[in-house]
Amino acid sequence: MNSELRQEYLAALGLKSWTLRAATVPGSSPATEVAALAVAPSAVTHSAVAAPAAATRSAATPGAAREVLTSPPAREAGVDWPELRARVAACTRCGLSATRTQTVFGVGSLHADWLIVGEAPGADEDRKGEPFVGRAGQLLNSMLRAVGLAREQVYIANVLKCRPPGNRDPSPTEATECLPYLERQIALLKPKIMLAVGRIAAQNLLHTDKTLGSLRQQVHRFGASSVPLIVTYHPGYLLRTPTDKRKTWEDLKFAREVCSRV
Repeated sequence: MNSELRQEYLAALGLKSWTLRAATVPGSSPATEVAALAVAPSAVTHSAVAAPAAATRSAATPGAAREVLTSPPAREAGVDWPELRARVAACTRCGLSATRTQTVFGVGSLHADWLIVGEAPGADEDRKGEPFVGRAGQLLNSMLRAVGLAREQVYIANVLKCRPPGNRDPSPTEATECLPYLERQIALLKPKIMLAVGRIAAQNLLHTDKTLGSLRQQVHRFGASSVPLIVTYHPGYLLRTPTDKRKTWEDLKFAREVCSRV
């Protein structure tokens, strides 16, 4: 990626004054430049592995205010992409099926290395049937381009496939009923890395009530396949709090470095 294009993408993240701290050696390869941007491997720490889906209740983080549920057994095991999409479209496992306009299955490359996971569809997503559209989707696209990725190169999904009325937080039951669909998407996709955007997505994927700030800049692991999972801010939050865009840039560089070592 040339410097002018990189600056254009960083400007979209509100980082117009950003410059490389380490000079690129003349004749160095793009991989060398990426290494200069990446967080040092010594900064990578590992959290507890997120437990595989089970038909039991998971103990919440000590001192947590709410109960966190694990998902039921993998009801979608062995299902291929077309059948999984059909099951999601016809799903009535929770009350959200009565209020949705349509389900939001996911979009992107079925051979993607990166899986982006948000919380739930919003009003625009509910109308269009695609995750991360509108202003938040445009900012997510800029976030991805800042690390050399096009929207078409990644896969984008949500913890929930239906919009909660009024964009409220998903209930534990709703998340529990819907998570097997995402787990099957992950099993089919086999991503090298997952990027959880937003507190709700991170907490549901990691079965924790920890704050987003405490979950950032760590390598978490998801499911039985222990997919590396990185946590960052939701684009919708960044639209309201642009001062945290710089932190998001650090998270994206961190995720890129982790993915390069998978």
